[in-house]
Amino acid sequence: MKIAGIVFVIAGILAILVGEFRSANNHQVPDMGLIQVDDAQQNPVSHPPVVGIATIAGGGVLVFVGARKRR
Repeated sequence: MKIAGIVFVIAGILAILVGEFRSANNHQVPDMGLIQVDDAQQNPVSHPPVVGIATIAGGGVLVFVGARKRR
């Protein structure tokens, strides 16, 4: 449980620092012969900082519970 908590804390810190990421959607387009057609769209996916804070808090709880369980 302690390792999972550390992973959650690191993921929460990264979520706060990065803020958003982009995903690309490639759609099938008909072949136009000599003309090259590309339909790639960049879609930003953002999340509020509360998600990162909640992840850090949950990871802290897991680290604390994992430390208490070993005693």
